[in-house]
Amino acid sequence: MHIDDIRINFNADNLWLVNFALALVMFGVALDIKVSDFTSLFRSPKPVIIGIVTQFILIPLVSFLFILVIQPQASVALGIMMVAACPGGNVSNFMTKMAGGNTALSVSLTAFATLAALIMTPLNFALYGNLYAPTAEILKSVSLNPLEVTKLVLLILGIPLFFGVLINHYKPKLSKKTSKILKPVSVIIFLSFIIIAFLNNFEIFIKHVHLVLFIVLGHNAILLLTGYLSARFGGLDYVDQKTISIESGIQNSGLGLMLVFTFFDGLGGMALLVAFWAIWDIVSGLLVAFLWSDKRVKTAKA
Repeated sequence: MHIDDIRINFNADNLWLVNFALALVMFGVALDIKVSDFTSLFRSPKPVIIGIVTQFILIPLVSFLFILVIQPQASVALGIMMVAACPGGNVSNFMTKMAGGNTALSVSLTAFATLAALIMTPLNFALYGNLYAPTAEILKSVSLNPLEVTKLVLLILGIPLFFGVLINHYKPKLSKKTSKILKPVSVIIFLSFIIIAFLNNFEIFIKHVHLVLFIVLGHNAILLLTGYLSARFGGLDYVDQKTISIESGIQNSGLGLMLVFTFFDGLGGMALLVAFWAIWDIVSGLLVAFLWSDKRVKTAKA
């Protein structure tokens, strides 16, 4: 079977569930974001600027170069581009804390990246998708309107971010209480959805995952390294290097998967790659966070 003939079990009702789950996760994260997290750009701009440049300029560029080197099938290449165009994943805040990174910087980057994604996600995807001839051919047959992508990202990320920050600003006590309950609940709902979707497609996944396995592992490792090196060459300290590395390696592939099914009708290679990314970047993020945390503990004891 050709990779693009693969059809993942995913229907319109699932899309609404994904929309709700992603918006809920974003709202839970936003309840911990303060207006001062945005104004921190003016107080200490360097780490945030390096993080944003890495997320929306270096990651798409490095991913495009990765595609040119490995020359994957067109739909798989589109999946790589979709992942690269998405903002950082919301669970990066938790992983940064676990790794002994700069949690405040991680939260600030989440806030800025979410805002920037309204423009940069559709822009980067359209730009690199049309620069690569095989993917440009697919895009010709797909009615992908950047404005519609922006509307979807606004609905899932922008609106929950706005109301979360608003509640935190005017009702901080309510925000804190709500966040303690909503954050873990929303993450559990989202992870449960991923697990259920995985179980519903278990046979398909096991049979075809080898087609994207090493591509996802290699791409994820490159993004983690890109974040780490950009922070290091940018003159940031070790704590910030860890933070930007995690922010770079944990992409919002849940958003990417929803865009695949909304605009590409679950295109086989694209859906398979982004779906595996949604699972693997959580595994790799936890692994990297654990290793860095262990190193920090050993250093402290020494």
